[in-house]
Amino acid sequence: MSSETDIGQPCEDQSPAMPELVIVTGMSGAGRTEAMHVFEDLGYFCIDNLPASMIGTLLALEGMPGQPDAQRKLAVVCDARNRDFFSDLMCEIDDLKQRGVAYRLVFLDADDDKLIARYKSSRRRHPLCGEGITIGGGIQRERELLSSIKDSASEIIDTTDMLPQELKSAIRSLFSGGDERAALTVTVYSFGFKHGAALDADIVMDVRFLPNPYYEPELKGLTGLDAPVRDFVMYRSETEEFQKKWRSLLDCVMPGYVAEGKQQLAIAIGCTGGQHRSVALAEATGEYLKAKGYRVSIAHRDLSLAETGKAGRGRK
Repeated sequence: MSSETDIGQPCEDQSPAMPELVIVTGMSGAGRTEAMHVFEDLGYFCIDNLPASMIGTLLALEGMPGQPDAQRKLAVVCDARNRDFFSDLMCEIDDLKQRGVAYRLVFLDADDDKLIARYKSSRRRHPLCGEGITIGGGIQRERELLSSIKDSASEIIDTTDMLPQELKSAIRSLFSGGDERAALTVTVYSFGFKHGAALDADIVMDVRFLPNPYYEPELKGLTGLDAPVRDFVMYRSETEEFQKKWRSLLDCVMPGYVAEGKQQLAIAIGCTGGQHRSVALAEATGEYLKAKGYRVSIAHRDLSLAETGKAGRGRK
């Protein structure tokens, strides 16, 4: 994987709303589809199979879905499916440089034999295979046409020996601002087992083994969001020992989820009624993960059931 750059630098009169632009190109079959999935997860507005001649037009658009104009991030795939791709992309790259538009050009490559094997496995037709041209011939023609584009690439990623997950990890490491955890959204929520299991959780922690504030008259009507209950739960030797082990487990598994490219993770912490112990520990768990740099939302599925009979109270 190469990290040599050929990135246009913004000029003085460049609009502050100019989006961050990533152009994904390279050999057909080298992994462009997987790459675009990663950029989507990283919050980029993604367009596949964009004619290269339309890059300038795209940059001028405003009001893209989910993309504030001052913070837009765009990722586009330009490839051989558009017949004028090769000449048009070089012209657009030259234009971006002249305009001082900041961009990164990612070139995905793989050995010919690997590309042939992938096409045979997928039974798809190579875009440059015309009548009487084999897959190998189409690949060779594409490689010759792409040589100057590859020379202009900001990053070259060789996917020959990469599993899809390894390609995703490589892209996240390049474009997640130095922290691959940015692609993982974590929800930590409390629940009560007597109101039903946490069916949508990836990790379920049962904390019913801890002393229950419900049996303390002055705490029964409070919740784990109230300081007296929180202190009762958290400042006990049993909880302190549990917290050490629980946090060690999180420190072990969370990097693994990130490495696997997981996009959403739900952690459910349950007690009997979802009012006291689970609430306090869900708050503590969420704050711990936030301090570790993860994007975390904290919610309490059953907290409102005691008063209204309706579930759902949460916060960021």
